[in-house]
Amino acid sequence: MPATQYILVSLPLRIFDDDPITALSTTIGRDNGEILPFAIPSFKIGTLDGLVQHADDLAKLNAGCESVVAKVADSLKSILDGDEDKAAQQKMVNDKPTDHYLRSFQWNKVRYRADRPLGELIENLQKELQNLDNDVKSKFSQYTSVKTNLATLQRRQTGNLATKSLTPIVNPRLLVQDSEYLETHLIAVPTNARKDFLRSYETIAPMVVPRSSIQVAQDDEFTLFAVTTFKKSSSEFLHKCREQKWTPRQYKYVEGGKEEEQREIDRVAAEEKKVWGEALRLGRTGWSESVMIWTHVMALRVFVETVLRYGLPLEFVCGLVKTTPKLSKKVKTSLDSSYSYLGGNAFGKDKRGRVTKDDATLTSEMAAAGLSTAEGSEYTAYVYYEFEFP
Repeated sequence: MPATQYILVSLPLRIFDDDPITALSTTIGRDNGEILPFAIPSFKIGTLDGLVQHADDLAKLNAGCESVVAKVADSLKSILDGDEDKAAQQKMVNDKPTDHYLRSFQWNKVRYRADRPLGELIENLQKELQNLDNDVKSKFSQYTSVKTNLATLQRRQTGNLATKSLTPIVNPRLLVQDSEYLETHLIAVPTNARKDFLRSYETIAPMVVPRSSIQVAQDDEFTLFAVTTFKKSSSEFLHKCREQKWTPRQYKYVEGGKEEEQREIDRVAAEEKKVWGEALRLGRTGWSESVMIWTHVMALRVFVETVLRYGLPLEFVCGLVKTTPKLSKKVKTSLDSSYSYLGGNAFGKDKRGRVTKDDATLTSEMAAAGLSTAEGSEYTAYVYYEFEFP
């Protein structure tokens, strides 16, 4: 199924003779996308300098929204073991599909009062986004930590003899304990080096007790031996073992250690399940909230840009185009063809009727209107924003 891309377009009402949404649908072409009305309330406009500043702030906030939505999507995918279909099922806004929310968008006047100054609305949205980002990062960090802890404990139960826990494997009666001079070492030897070990372990270091080697356990990769040495030569013996690629294992007998290890695994497994559920619920909430915040930011961007471009009295129509990344280029071309004249002298046509731009005039007109001419930003003769959800 092709990805969905959305486009918000704002145009002055004065250029339409009939229903503007119908006209836009004809311009775009039904095969290229579906267009729906996108309701934007009237806000307090303020000063031109204020609008220019708001436009910059909203551009930065928009980038922040895009980042948070992407992080929430990645987090959902992660806790669902990379299953895209299951992750998609969690991406609901107010318990409805994201597309449904966009198609029926209404400004939340209770949460963001439209009669408040634009700067205050932007600040509130910024705070909400930051708090949401912090909550999501904190919970998913907690889940990752618990999951890693559980994996480590489980690996110690299921790994090979060079890594797994020896508590349920080693019989403490095989070990020399409470001796003033002797101690027993556990060495995991690769199976293919078993004969070399038995032939040489007594002589690789001084003061190894002859014939003290006892096979404790064996798996597909390693054989675990117990070897007794005098304590004063223990460090040299272990060093020589490492040089031979034999793995010394740390082990200390603890009464009831086997049962305690299992209780710890059960405890962490229960915690992992609990935190997984919390992370999933927060992921669902995070998606819903971040998409709502982003959509409100987009609505403010359209409003501010519309005022800067078309001036007062403010009479405009905003449409939401649902298309695909591939078809969005055709949508853009169609809109340019019909509405490039809104750019005034900045846009013209060559002898073949193709739209051209007078870059010098364009730059000066944008500067005069308080619009950004930053490198990498593509100017259009009308208000136009593309966005898509991961």
